[in-house]
Amino acid sequence: MMLDTSKKILIVGLGLIGGSYAKALRKLGFQISAITLKQEDIDYALQNGIIDFGYTEPLPEVIGQAELVIFALYPHVFLEWIASYQQYLRSGALLTDVTGVKGAIVERIQSMLRPDVEFIAAHPMAGREVYGVQNSDERIFRGANYIVTPTARNTEAAIQDCLELGRLMGFAHVSVLSPEKHDEMIGFVSQLTHCIAVSLMTCYDGEKLQDYTGDSFRDLTRIARINDDMWSELFLLNKDMLLDSMDKFLTEFTRLRTCLEHGDRETMRQMMRVSTERRAFFDKK
Repeated sequence: MMLDTSKKILIVGLGLIGGSYAKALRKLGFQISAITLKQEDIDYALQNGIIDFGYTEPLPEVIGQAELVIFALYPHVFLEWIASYQQYLRSGALLTDVTGVKGAIVERIQSMLRPDVEFIAAHPMAGREVYGVQNSDERIFRGANYIVTPTARNTEAAIQDCLELGRLMGFAHVSVLSPEKHDEMIGFVSQLTHCIAVSLMTCYDGEKLQDYTGDSFRDLTRIARINDDMWSELFLLNKDMLLDSMDKFLTEFTRLRTCLEHGDRETMRQMMRVSTERRAFFDKK
């Protein structure tokens, strides 16, 4: 299929990311339907022109109309949804997702799917420290990365459609990784950083800390305002990759601590020079 605006899109899960997808795609002229749990979220999305149609139940006729289905669900809910409702999917439908881990779900979804529908996984590397469709904003995709994670089961047409979806929504960089490489990278650049932010907030319980901090602490702990239900599930699903990243971090942190303990200023400075050099690549982007 080609992603022209005549294609009907269904978004399952209308939270922050699902709502932001809806806003971006509806502004491009696509007809957007959504299925989500809370009627208040449907009402908000309809009243604010985020979607065209909304439902709190997975109605067969609604599912069957969609040519592109975007799943913005927790991983375990995504798996349960496919097992329960895939029989209602339109033949030839293309499915994609926004899930933050891939190795634990992509093959499982693809192996259970009917042969006449296709799932091509993707991960929008964007978000905010707030949740819900009420906080959705398609502008979070600008300047962000979007990763497509195909397997041998995917067709080239589906891969290209998924890449096009990322470009249409305004992502600055659209790339392809295997599910395994994706999880390795995400374990380091996303999950480890959340672990560090959480640890910073829990390792010191001084009163009125917010009255004495500067920008560095606020910047480092921005993502410590965290959805514990979602992130604990993502951590456990990517356990081995995340543990490896945590071990790498602990090795370097211990090296820095040892330098401080023994007054090894030159090694500390060398670590700082490497850090500055590598961080400069982000500023160039």
